[in-house]
Amino acid sequence: MNVPKLILLLSFMIVSCGNDLAPQSFPEQTLVADGNDEATYSLILNKGYNYETPDNSGAHSSAPYRHIRQSFDESLGKYVFDFILHIENDDDRGKANIKDRQRNEIKTDAKSPDNMVAQKGETLVMKWKFMLPEGMQTTTKFSHVHQLKGIDNSEGNADVSSPLITFTARSLSSGGQQFQIIHTSPSSQGSKNTIIFKCDLAKFLGRWVEVVETVTFDDKGTYEVEIRCVDDGTPLVRLAPHTLSLWREGSTGMRPKWGLYRHFGTDRSNAHLLRDECLKFADFSVQKVR
Repeated sequence: MNVPKLILLLSFMIVSCGNDLAPQSFPEQTLVADGNDEATYSLILNKGYNYETPDNSGAHSSAPYRHIRQSFDESLGKYVFDFILHIENDDDRGKANIKDRQRNEIKTDAKSPDNMVAQKGETLVMKWKFMLPEGMQTTTKFSHVHQLKGIDNSEGNADVSSPLITFTARSLSSGGQQFQIIHTSPSSQGSKNTIIFKCDLAKFLGRWVEVVETVTFDDKGTYEVEIRCVDDGTPLVRLAPHTLSLWREGSTGMRPKWGLYRHFGTDRSNAHLLRDECLKFADFSVQKVR
């Protein structure tokens, strides 16, 4: 074989081997508001996502109320999703045994395409925008606006009762409010909550922010996230990769959730501290990278 042909062959082999070693990216799965408000739930499902809403709770039982809607946002110049919760009426998915919290969320789940749910050792890159309302009310309990959580198995015995990561808006017993990013360890490690980031909640209120969250789900996984203001690019959160326990025993996969999931206390003891809220979200994206 002459020298030019040998060089060409070696070059081809190097490129081929490099491609085999490169991370494999899957199609990006997006969910973008389209302005067709009445078909919002159909849009969510058709894009591979799912929803958990209190549409038939309390007074809504006779006249169901759709808790995820679309509206035109002037600052973004586009349609967005409105996630609504009513403090005096709404519950957690109509479950009669749950009386201390309420939920309005979307998620990926076992019905989603495989590339929207992570298996052990896989990486998801998740992007979205959200705006918390001015004057948002919170308690010393949780108000989660984002969760990473496991999917249960068919036997119902996976370690998925607690989330892995949450974005949480919370009141402090000393006064004031915080935005917190919390990691929860597996039950085998005591389900310990560790705040890995916190700042004044006021930085988030009344303004659009955009999130890029990259997570490798494993017993020794990695978590990194950046959150910036949409209007001027100001960084609010920059977390370099953290090594964390990011898998759950028995789970069939890990996935994201977004919306508002909040605790109002046993016998509604903290309900008076809360109000009806409308949180805005836009431009969801989930992409798997192996």
